[in-house]
Amino acid sequence: MAAAGGAMAAEEAEEALGLFTGIGLSEAKARETLRNGALSALLRRAVLQARSALGPALDKATGTLLYNAASRLRDPKHLGFLVGYIVRREILTDLQLSAALEYVRSHPLEPLDVADFERACGVGVCVTPEQIEEAVEAVIGEHRAELLAERYRFNMGLLMGEARSRLRWADGKTIKNEVDLQVLHLLGPKTEADLEKKPKAAKTRPAPVEKQKATVVENGEVGTETRSLLEQLRGEALKFHKPGENYKTEGYVVTPNTMALLKQHLAITGGQVRTRFPPEPNGILHIGHAKAINFNFGYAKANGGVCFLRYDDTNPEKEEEKYFTAIREMVEWLGYQPYAVTHASDYFDQLYTWALELIRRGQAYVCHQKVEEIKGHNPPPSPWRDRPVEESLLLFEDMRKGKFGEGEATLRMKLVMEDGKMDPVAYRVKFTPHHRTGDKWCIYPTYDYTHCLCDSIEHITHSLCTKEFQARRSSYFWLCNALDVYCPVQWEYGRLNLLYTVVSKRKIIRLVETGAVRDWDDPRLFTLTALRRRGFPPEAINNFCARVGARDGMGWGRWMCLPASVVTAGRHHHQLPCPEGETHSPPPSPQALEVLVPNFPADESRGFHKVPFQTTIYIEETDFREVSRPHQ
Repeated sequence: MAAAGGAMAAEEAEEALGLFTGIGLSEAKARETLRNGALSALLRRAVLQARSALGPALDKATGTLLYNAASRLRDPKHLGFLVGYIVRREILTDLQLSAALEYVRSHPLEPLDVADFERACGVGVCVTPEQIEEAVEAVIGEHRAELLAERYRFNMGLLMGEARSRLRWADGKTIKNEVDLQVLHLLGPKTEADLEKKPKAAKTRPAPVEKQKATVVENGEVGTETRSLLEQLRGEALKFHKPGENYKTEGYVVTPNTMALLKQHLAITGGQVRTRFPPEPNGILHIGHAKAINFNFGYAKANGGVCFLRYDDTNPEKEEEKYFTAIREMVEWLGYQPYAVTHASDYFDQLYTWALELIRRGQAYVCHQKVEEIKGHNPPPSPWRDRPVEESLLLFEDMRKGKFGEGEATLRMKLVMEDGKMDPVAYRVKFTPHHRTGDKWCIYPTYDYTHCLCDSIEHITHSLCTKEFQARRSSYFWLCNALDVYCPVQWEYGRLNLLYTVVSKRKIIRLVETGAVRDWDDPRLFTLTALRRRGFPPEAINNFCARVGARDGMGWGRWMCLPASVVTAGRHHHQLPCPEGETHSPPPSPQALEVLVPNFPADESRGFHKVPFQTTIYIEETDFREVSRPHQ
């Protein structure tokens, strides 16, 4: 009996394999689908229904729609309903299918209103070539001046996005062909200048201003000071986009809803620049953070905007209240007042709701691979990547209720990042109380999931971060667009690092924990609290950051150059009443001379004072010796 049952199961598997490859799936993809019992059962039903209506030969476009419907459908009871529209050629595109899936998800009660469903999915809508031509012509007319100026360097994706927003159900390829045709008619064939590589943006470090003459750190050397940090960050200096013109940024992804979302964003912000400083409250800020504070708060201030102080408190195991207090204290010590103090935990409810939506859209799944299995640059793909949406929703709810242990389940997003990392984790299980939310949550979002969505919620215009986060830019854009929410722009700048010092927070924590230093404010460290304890004024640290400059590359300097930034105290001379140690010399002239000495040797524009040069010269007693000591 067992052998007969096994043979029957093998025959069913072979039959299903033939059905799946018959709709255009590769054999490898078909076998992977077979490993997912729920998905393979739904897909088999869909294919058999389609074959009964259209015959055994199904084209690949129909097969793709059937697979997408089976893999993304939340409620299997609507499968036959959707397949009917596919086989009747009333749902022809993935855009229509996505609208259909969204409709049945948001209308769980039966029977469905067929007329309303068809309106929502564009059934029967016929977009004529003439309509496409008119829409593209109108869009190009609005951007004619910019097109003529920038020619083929203009972001053609913007034209596509605006045309599609006017004609929602038009075929994307037809719109692209029409855009290409009309652009060619307007600009003519590409010239040699058009074919040249786009020149790199000018260096962010502006030309020196001659009247400002002070020392500057440049790769550890001393040179001439550049403009102030506010001047470096003002206006067009960094070639950043203007608020609301996110789509003009290279690499920005334009979707059919981008322009509407940007319009809504501008209505909320009034076109104001918005930045944020997002520290993790698991340590004290160091000199490298000072540049980030100056860059984020400084850019907002230089352009009439605002800056949020947002704590990235998504890892409760390492966070302490003393760090929250110290971080804000250091920001204010450097002279900046946050527009608002927020926390990633303020948005935990919204982030969880969006995670559910991401699963419903087929863009996230619950995975059981261990941490060590997904580490590295080329980990094996997850065998649970294509599990049914409904199954992932139930398992994610189990994660929230604490039914999985730490490391037993994660929520992962379906994307490949710029550094090749596949399907980054969005949520993980941690049975650690949170200092703000207590025991409400036992799942916490990761940086890759949280950061861009918090930026979207706060309507940040410029998400400024250091270069190591460049590999996260693709996931930043992808996640906002996957959820169809406002997408800010991430810009990267070079970190500040000092030679022969320890500025890594992880290493400083190790020094503190092992007792190598007394605490975070040990004067031997380069944390901001330690520098303050050593007597460095905040103006000196801000001045040092300005001299390093707002550059793309790593800003290296020697720690000895930091004291050179302390220019708050002028030079003064004072004569003590003690007469010991005086020596006499012949008078240099019949009358006493007055010598002009600069108050600030590095900046003579800040005034001089007079020092009398008389017949009697006083020497500090400890500096005077009649008989010199022999050299050792």
